Amino acid sequence: MTTSAEFKSAPRLQTSLTAGIERRALNYLAARLPQWVNSDHLTLLGLLAMLAAGVCYGAARWWPPAMLLVNLLLVVNWFGDSLDGTLARLRNRQRPRYGFYVDHIVDALGILAIICGLGLSGYMSWPVALAFLVTHFLLAIDVYLATYTIGAFRMAYCKLGPTELRILLAIGNVAAFLHPRTRLFGDQLLFDVSTLIATAVLAVITITSIARNTVTLYRAERV
Repeated sequence: MTTSAEFKSAPRLQTSLTAGIERRALNYLAARLPQWVNSDHLTLLGLLAMLAAGVCYGAARWWPPAMLLVNLLLVVNWFGDSLDGTLARLRNRQRPRYGFYVDHIVDALGILAIICGLGLSGYMSWPVALAFLVTHFLLAIDVYLATYTIGAFRMAYCKLGPTELRILLAIGNVAAFLHPRTRLFGDQLLFDVSTLIATAVLAVITITSIARNTVTLYRAERV
């Protein structure tokens, strides 16, 4: 197998609420990291943080404060996952194909760890966890296929990107720790109700995105 074919990076469409502030913060941090730290270290740090968060969720079944430890690990994940590309660009050490592939494999493993941990925690039922996981992966597949076929990498929907989702998850962790169940729609697990709502929103976004991308490609390649 050869990897010598010309590769053109797709523009990143980042329109999330915190994009501007986050960009300035990442540039500030990247400029001050010691030279021995490289983007691979940060990518690995982000992955380990997500795997540890999954373990903490699982441990919350027996020790509920572990839910709050996840919030610290989300900060560590943000640091590693968001800063690796910024550092590579700042030092002109970019590897577009390697970075795109590894970053998104790591993201997939991270969300798998989080959802499996929540399923084991007792704070979320397995059917809800799996429904969210399938919907999330369908949207991810659509994004990656669109990146290849249309040439644009969409990083946010409805002004929500990875950072906003981390913030929402952290708020949910605190709320579930204080009140694991809600009387909204009857006596239900808080994470079940909130995750079902999130799954429905993701499903609508996915269907809309698939339709938009299909129309775009059809118009670009009329027979």
